[in-house]
Amino acid sequence: MTTIAPAPPVRPLAGRWRRRVLVLLALLAALVLATLLSLTIGAKPVPLGDTWHALTGPTGTENDIVIRSLRVPRTILGVLAGIALGCAGALMQGHTRNPLADPGLLGVTQGAAFAMVASIVLLGIGDLYGYIWFGLAGALLASVGVFALGTLGGRGTARGGPTPVTLALAGTAVSAFLYALTSTIVLLDEQAMDTFRFWQAGSIAGRPTAVIGQVLPFLITGLVLALANAPGLNALSLGEDVARALGQNVARTRAVGVAAITLLTGASVAACGAVAFVGLMVPHLVRPLAGPDHRWLLPYSGLAGAALLLFADVLGRVVARPGELEVGVVLALLGAPFFVALVRRRKPVRL
Repeated sequence: MTTIAPAPPVRPLAGRWRRRVLVLLALLAALVLATLLSLTIGAKPVPLGDTWHALTGPTGTENDIVIRSLRVPRTILGVLAGIALGCAGALMQGHTRNPLADPGLLGVTQGAAFAMVASIVLLGIGDLYGYIWFGLAGALLASVGVFALGTLGGRGTARGGPTPVTLALAGTAVSAFLYALTSTIVLLDEQAMDTFRFWQAGSIAGRPTAVIGQVLPFLITGLVLALANAPGLNALSLGEDVARALGQNVARTRAVGVAAITLLTGASVAACGAVAFVGLMVPHLVRPLAGPDHRWLLPYSGLAGAALLLFADVLGRVVARPGELEVGVVLALLGAPFFVALVRRRKPVRL
């Protein structure tokens, strides 16, 4: 009796994994391109050959000084802030089940900025290592406050948690309250106006190189927590009851997510000020490529966030030459229409 060998099994998972890796490589290529543009474009254009010379074998020329002293720290800071804000936005949208969630829109950014301005003006703390702790504490209190207020109005929902409407309202209320407090503090000290304007505009220009090393431990810790939170967040996306049935500790998963959002947002605000809309736009741009799996959505959001922030910074240098537009202003000009389009979509985004 002749036996027929079975057909080889179809491997859709392998094809899906291959596509996701290709997308990851494409985002890396976009980030490399954005990095090159950030290093070469500015008030003084620097040819690519001179940029390479400045990075590999500087001889003290004017272009070497511009690249190594100004643009390299600015670019590295932009990459770190973009990764942090992109991942924080994806985490917040996943935990709140709200497609409009963003560290800036839900008060976390304003909480960090308020705490740092208060520490600088009222306590006289001028060192980043001193006031970054206040920024982290402010981000934590704001995030917990928004979750608490949103939950008070969201009991009885289908998923047993806060609704997108209550979270948006709570975030708006918290942001407005903290902004009013910050304005009051600034009025007490005229010299604090420059600090206040820096936090509100958001900028990666003119920051000392030491800032990178000072915020890096907080960003790395936040990224590690974010990646560790991805499997639990995937389970939570099915509903808290299903997540518990799958063996997930819901409270611990929420706590890890809030800690990651706090570290990423607080460190980013401490380094660059209140840069908004990165955490809102980036997850929506990469979600069609990553799907609902946060193990891929978070790396995609981080890379896309870094590329978007650098492209926006380069655009700010070009459109206002010989001056510059702060990156926070450019992102607001790009993000506001995106936000309106997101709200007016006929088919709401489901998370």
